[in-house]
Amino acid sequence: MSKVLVVEDDVAFGTMLKTFLEKRDYKVALVYSASEAFKKISSDKFDLVLTDVRLPDNDGLEILKSVKTENPSTQVIVMTSYAEISMAVNAMKEGAFDYVAKPFRPESILQTIENALHTNEVAPVVEKPKPARKSNGPLSENKDLVKGVSEPSRRLSDYVELVAPTNMSVLITGESGTGKEQIAKSIHLQSKRHAAPFIAVDCGAIPKEIASSEFFGHLKGSFTGAINDKTGHFAAANGGTLFLDEIGNLTYELQVQLLRALQERRIKPVGSNNEIEVDIRVVTATNEDLSEAVKEGEFREDLYHRLNEFSIKVPALRERKEDLMLFANQFLDEANADLEKNIVGFSDEAIHAFKNYNWPGNLRELKNMVKRAVLLTKDDLIPLKVLPHEIATSTRTNDSDYGLFKNKNEEQLILDALEKTGGNKSKAARMLSIDRKTLYNKLKQYGIKL
Repeated sequence: MSKVLVVEDDVAFGTMLKTFLEKRDYKVALVYSASEAFKKISSDKFDLVLTDVRLPDNDGLEILKSVKTENPSTQVIVMTSYAEISMAVNAMKEGAFDYVAKPFRPESILQTIENALHTNEVAPVVEKPKPARKSNGPLSENKDLVKGVSEPSRRLSDYVELVAPTNMSVLITGESGTGKEQIAKSIHLQSKRHAAPFIAVDCGAIPKEIASSEFFGHLKGSFTGAINDKTGHFAAANGGTLFLDEIGNLTYELQVQLLRALQERRIKPVGSNNEIEVDIRVVTATNEDLSEAVKEGEFREDLYHRLNEFSIKVPALRERKEDLMLFANQFLDEANADLEKNIVGFSDEAIHAFKNYNWPGNLRELKNMVKRAVLLTKDDLIPLKVLPHEIATSTRTNDSDYGLFKNKNEEQLILDALEKTGGNKSKAARMLSIDRKTLYNKLKQYGIKL
């Protein structure tokens, strides 16, 4: 029976974890402070320590150091909030097996605990230098943008290339994490304004009390706390591109001010009597349905049309599965550079899990997961065991997943693919992950005539 020490200052949460683990045949000790933990570590031997990173009298890093001093073979898993991920990464560098971000369900941590207990800690050895992993082809000037090869990705690139040289306002839509800001940067870099500033603004992060000052600037003494002149986002982007992310979060009052500034190409800093001319291109993004917000009176219709001279919808990652490993390998290159590692690639099991998973967090989730996996991997290939539980255990359940052939809805899948590709058999075959000959045989089998 494995012995586990849980260090958690939240009594209710700690008790829940203890009860959960004891029901699964672990012998669990629970303490609520670092000082109690130090006493337990020095007087007893544990197979695993599960500790919160922040405690009333110390932090999880000190507990980690104490554990590794007393018994290097004891594994440590750090629990942290999303705001403290950097501290958790430091813990990994100090020897923690893994970290889990709160809040989490106890079931989701079970696999991590089992992996930790089945990992043998060995003395550090001097590794032979490994060859740096080669990049998968040249990168564009926007190094964060990866161009896909799937039909949705090619269509996205075509739209960007089409609208970039113009001065049209562009509204970028798509789910959270699909890379809308990178598309905005790409538009800027391919425009005539590429040598001028690109200013990105998160509209959801600006308090409404200071929003006017943030956008248009202010003069010293114009209000309490205005101790210096401030240049607003419009003036900072003069000559270039102003990217307004989550535009749907703007207050109605600020929508009025923004519309006026866009129509007149002039702004007036708070506390000033003088207007300043600005020459900017506005690119906006949202994961909401702005047209619906217009109908409900939450977003001004005139501003919506001003911002939506041209719209681009960024496809979700699940809609371009052909690009999945292309993106994963690019993020692997970036993670290797950031973490000074030389992971060569992904194991077959990991790739299979990637393709089964639905990626609700899209590219952002994939990028964060790959970086975490690179940090955890000790061999050349990223193994299945370092992937988050929900990815490692995912199975395909979506009947509309075109990669699933011999599906009970096979005929419907073929019809859907043909409809989405406008009857183009070559494109439909690629979407279905089969060759054209197989598709023709299936069309004949089901009596589908085009």
